[in-house]
Amino acid sequence: MIKLPRIEGVEVLSPLHLCIAWSTGESLAVDLSEPINRLQALAPLRDPVLFARVQIGEWGHSLVWNEEIDLGADRLYERSKEQAGEVSPRQFDAWMRSHQLSLTTAAAALGISRRMVAHYRTGSRPIPRIVHLACKGWEVQNADRASFTTT
Repeated sequence: MIKLPRIEGVEVLSPLHLCIAWSTGESLAVDLSEPINRLQALAPLRDPVLFARVQIGEWGHSLVWNEEIDLGADRLYERSKEQAGEVSPRQFDAWMRSHQLSLTTAAAALGISRRMVAHYRTGSRPIPRIVHLACKGWEVQNADRASFTTT
């Protein structure tokens, strides 16, 4: 079982932008403007005064603003890693699915072991930038297939 990182600290950088300190030792900036502007339930966070009242939820598993608004640490971590240019397990899995690749065929396409593909796909190991670049390179060579995106 994968132990998800916990939130150990949070700092408001500007309206809709935070810097979160994680139990992994990382401090990652995250821009929350997209979900806050898209989701009606998060609309109150457009108020800079309310947004600045962010607190760490119980056991570091979320950020909370009031009794009605909270965001889970797992998705915040994934979003902050994506915004830092890293690929999430969800994106890697989507890449495999979009190209109809099994663990074995993805391993062959990327020149890595089947076991590492399984680790990347489940999130039990971080996905190195070079693997992301290999995915993009594979797509260039196989241009007739769907594109690999990191958004």
